[in-house]
Amino acid sequence: MAATTDQGRLAGPLSVSVANLCRRLQPQVSARTAAGFAEVLRRLGAPLQVAVAGRIKSGKSTLVNALIGRRVAPTDVGECTRLVTRFQYGTVDRIEVVFTGGHKQVLPFAADGSIPAELGVDVSRVSHIEAYLTSAVLQDMTVIDTPGLGSLDAASVSRTEQLLGAAQAAESADGGDELDETSRNAVAGAEAVLYVVTQGVRADDQQALAAFTAATASREAGPVNAIAVLNKADTIPPESVEGSGGDVWRAASILAEKQSALLRPRVADVLPVIGLIAESAESGNFTSADADVLRQLAALDDATLDTMLMAADIFTSWDCEVPAGTRLRLLEKLDLYGIGKAIEAIRSDGSITAGALRRLLLAASGLDAVRARLNTVFAARADGIKAAAALASVTALAHSSGDPAERQRVHDAIEVLLAKPEAHQLRLLEALTLVVAGAVDMPEDLAEEVLRVGSNAGVDEQLGMPGAARAELAAHALERAGWWRSFASFGATPAQSRVAHVVHRAYFLIWQQLR
Repeated sequence: MAATTDQGRLAGPLSVSVANLCRRLQPQVSARTAAGFAEVLRRLGAPLQVAVAGRIKSGKSTLVNALIGRRVAPTDVGECTRLVTRFQYGTVDRIEVVFTGGHKQVLPFAADGSIPAELGVDVSRVSHIEAYLTSAVLQDMTVIDTPGLGSLDAASVSRTEQLLGAAQAAESADGGDELDETSRNAVAGAEAVLYVVTQGVRADDQQALAAFTAATASREAGPVNAIAVLNKADTIPPESVEGSGGDVWRAASILAEKQSALLRPRVADVLPVIGLIAESAESGNFTSADADVLRQLAALDDATLDTMLMAADIFTSWDCEVPAGTRLRLLEKLDLYGIGKAIEAIRSDGSITAGALRRLLLAASGLDAVRARLNTVFAARADGIKAAAALASVTALAHSSGDPAERQRVHDAIEVLLAKPEAHQLRLLEALTLVVAGAVDMPEDLAEEVLRVGSNAGVDEQLGMPGAARAELAAHALERAGWWRSFASFGATPAQSRVAHVVHRAYFLIWQQLR
């Protein structure tokens, strides 16, 4: 069982080791650095923090609502969309507006349960918003909704960088035992990134991903702690994607694979999703009244229905017994793709219930696959991700202290920690980062193997043998361990050899685990 801190449960043995390191070092460093270590300890005990990033109008907030299961993040442009909002678990629903000076103001949610579009405060003085919700999802993951990239004002950029830790750690002036801005930035970053793209991945999406640091001290997003989603998948014209066979979802899947190749090695994967349908199905926005309207539409003759589903403006303006306003509200919840899917299901089974329709729409949205990938990439690796973030913070805090002796003391303590078996995953993450960033040049097949071993949580996936028997996995792990040890000694450059020794050790530990 994972140990606990005063703030919460630690993710695993590696986080426990880092927490012990912080506690042991606190009496041996300056008061200011010790205060930073206290913040690192708090973060270690908190849920994994996932930043949802992407361009403006990419549907980030809609996806946030779908993930949380409540329509709480405002999706229309307003004051709140220019601010960073942290959605976290709380026993009582409340909103706290956090000002740049540190003081807070509690606000009620709007009548519809969302964060008010207008806060009634001077937004230029606001650091970010903290939203506490009684959502089970948030017990294991804090979701950070960020302003859309592409049309941000300078103030929004600055606020986002400060909260997510994008500011570089730097030498700071002498201070007391309060955390200075550099130190706060060093420990405030999100630990993982969910990046939202639409049909066109632009060249600067790579730069934007790099800017959203996933841990602290400018640790960049990578395949261990970042995935992307191709949102609004239903808007992709299938005829524009070769091999789709006229199927919208197949077209989206093919395009997502192409985008995955463009965005790697920044992300582990790109998955198609329809955020609007997911939000409506998960948040309770799709009701039995909506199901009744869909039944009315399903009863229309084929020619009329086919015409109405050709375009949104035709759907809402065509002469029909269902009032135009009712059709518009349905369109805002499901778009034409969702409406078409639901009508198809009703015509196949006239007795289908509203609940069954909701489940069908949720399945059609692709949200379940995104959640499963979030669990694989983030939740299953939370111990390594959080420990790596914490160690980066500890290093940055010691570096900014300006005391060489303090820096050396922290460095030595970290080296002792990294020698422990449970810490090898950090060595592996470091090797993975060096390879995917091009700092260590490896043959393509070996680079792919490092990527596979370092960025998957399951042993069978790490070994590239999904579903294989335990004995078969163990034999392969031992064989690859031997191969990488030989490569490290007889054919690798010095830089390659360092990576090879790490991969050899990873395979050997997998073999021990399987044996």
